[in-house]
Amino acid sequence: MGSMFRSEEMTLCQLFLQSEAAYTCVSELGELGLVQFRDLNPDVNAFQRKFVNEVRRCDEMERKLRFLEKEIKKDGIPMLDTGDNPDAPAPREMIDLEATFEKLENEMKEVNANSEALKRNFLELTELKHILRKTQTFFEEAELHHTQAMHDPSLTEESLGLLGEDIHRGQALKLGFVAGVILREKIPAFERMLWRGDQVNKSVFIIFFQGEQLKTRVKKICEGLVLGQTQDHRHRVLVAAARNIKVWFIKVRKIKAIYYSLNMFNLDVTQKCLIAECWCPVADLDRIQQALRRGNERSGSSVPSILNRMVTRQEPPTYNRTNKFTQVFQSIVDAYGVASYREVNPALYTIVTFPFLFAVMFGDFGHGFIMFLFGLFLVVREKQLQAKKIEDEIFGMFFGGRYIILMMGAFSMYTGLLYNDIYSKSISIFSSSWYPIDPNTNKTYSLSTLEANNQLQLHPIYSNQLGPYPFGLDPKRYFKKPLNIFCEFIPQVVFLASIFGYLVILVFVKWVKYDGSPESTRKAPNLLIGLINMFLFQGSKDQYMFTGQGHFQGFLIFLIVICVPWMWFVKPLLLRHWHRNGQQYQPVLLVEANGRALLEDQDEVIYHDDTPSHKHDDSDDEEEEFDFGEVFIHQSIHTIEYCLGCISHTASYLRLWALSLAHAQLSEVLWGMVMRMALTMNSQILGIIILPPIFAFWAGATVVVLILMEGLSAFLHALRLHWVEFQSKFYDGSGYKFQPFSFDNLGEYGIEDK
Repeated sequence: MGSMFRSEEMTLCQLFLQSEAAYTCVSELGELGLVQFRDLNPDVNAFQRKFVNEVRRCDEMERKLRFLEKEIKKDGIPMLDTGDNPDAPAPREMIDLEATFEKLENEMKEVNANSEALKRNFLELTELKHILRKTQTFFEEAELHHTQAMHDPSLTEESLGLLGEDIHRGQALKLGFVAGVILREKIPAFERMLWRGDQVNKSVFIIFFQGEQLKTRVKKICEGLVLGQTQDHRHRVLVAAARNIKVWFIKVRKIKAIYYSLNMFNLDVTQKCLIAECWCPVADLDRIQQALRRGNERSGSSVPSILNRMVTRQEPPTYNRTNKFTQVFQSIVDAYGVASYREVNPALYTIVTFPFLFAVMFGDFGHGFIMFLFGLFLVVREKQLQAKKIEDEIFGMFFGGRYIILMMGAFSMYTGLLYNDIYSKSISIFSSSWYPIDPNTNKTYSLSTLEANNQLQLHPIYSNQLGPYPFGLDPKRYFKKPLNIFCEFIPQVVFLASIFGYLVILVFVKWVKYDGSPESTRKAPNLLIGLINMFLFQGSKDQYMFTGQGHFQGFLIFLIVICVPWMWFVKPLLLRHWHRNGQQYQPVLLVEANGRALLEDQDEVIYHDDTPSHKHDDSDDEEEEFDFGEVFIHQSIHTIEYCLGCISHTASYLRLWALSLAHAQLSEVLWGMVMRMALTMNSQILGIIILPPIFAFWAGATVVVLILMEGLSAFLHALRLHWVEFQSKFYDGSGYKFQPFSFDNLGEYGIEDK
């Protein structure tokens, strides 16, 4: 948990890798995922780097794989995903992969071209088949008509068929013909020429001529069988590719990731060694050394890789180790801002405070139980759901936050028991030991109850509002900033304690001095009115709860007034005084080789450029020009923001009470307007009949409105309370996240579909 409280100690290292071993060493580091490389060629164009040709070859291989993937999806063939994570192929294996992909692509393009040609031929032959069917019927009818004409003298010449013989001449007239299809839109012109049309998209026409061409055309219909064989071959090729395409994608992207990282390295003067710089956790240096040794062994290099630890003035990245449970809470904090290096991490407290504040606003045992069951289902079925790889974005959000949903449900069940709310109904499991019960309702608090019981006028959770503020001491003490402690932290704490610390004391004094009797309640002073009167210098002895309270409040007002200019003017004036006298107060972050962060004055930091274990950048030596106006404006903004925030942020916690009340009222209204209608009907038979549909509507509205919508509202308010009211008081959040080179993030090396 130490790494959760503060980020890992980081160190800047310099790597010396032999050219023949660089690929395998980077491959091992990618499998380890604990090294963040720095780009040593920021001014070099991406197309001018050493390994740009290898990256292009990987892009081309990935393009071919995407083409195969598209064809596989088009045929609806499932792609086998066994979850295997193959090692990055050796550089010489790139040629074999390129040849394999080239062969598959050419084969698929040839099959597709043949398939298109055969489809066109098949369509033409299908049309001819329909022509044969139509003409066959026509000829059979004509032959039958001719036979009838020869045996029936009553038939006239006009009734003879087109193929009938001339009876008067005594000889048959043999006609040739042409058969085919024609587009529907060309029928009118064709009709005007041949006096014949049809009512289909393509019409059969027959023009007679002398010959036997029709017989030869029939034989070509058999050629359509070749199309089926082509489709079978295409299917076999795609099925074979589908078994390996996932593994091929991983291999290609690993190769591309390795060469992408190698492009950030520098070559030494001998062109035989690659030099790299990287951030890595101090605690994992041994594992990194082992990975480098494995890379050398795989490459067969006789020269070992060298890892040098360096001292730098650059701020290291922030690396907080997380697991699947703490990841979601860390993401909430990082959304506000990544912690500065070695700054106290609020995620540790967020694990408890976030679900608790959510539950204060969402407190209902029944609703919390449903949420808890949903979160439990996602947690228990975690591996099965991950294996399905569901791509739905909404489900992905719920699944990613499964542990926080589980926690919020559990805490809501706890607060629901305290509130005595179960689907807006009260069950007396245990008696209250805190609040007086309204004798009229026996469960809720009416306006008269609140007015008659001053103990209810200030929720006890507000007595904890002083808690988060002292966290602000940590970065100033840990990073050795005495000026900030004296000019910011001390006056801020005094200012806050003089107002709300004093109010907290009054809460406890009131609880001790006054009991819940009507006479005592009538005499008890109103705390909020008393706090207002303190600033207005008003009030009588009857409103004081202890001797000397008026003089003590005057002293607190004096402290409050003194703290404002203390926070506002002292620091800018001291900085200007030191600057005029040649004294520099500009803390420099110095990260030692062991990862420890030090803050020293620039004049006391000595670098040795000829020492290989130190790094020195000319840009780090440039001192920023002191601007009193800028410093004063910055200090003014922070002072005003803090003074106003002490009031507004503390009052903002009233949303806990407001949303809790709104949730309880919505739940009670839904029960009263829906379920009570079926349960209180005069006719029991009718009530039994309508109870199932009414219960279904009530249950659906409970899930949609009270759990999903109200839950989302409480979630957003809990986010605000953490980001604005809590973290803004002490959390700097100006760091940058540690993003190691890891094969677990291969998606960022993929190319988009063109």
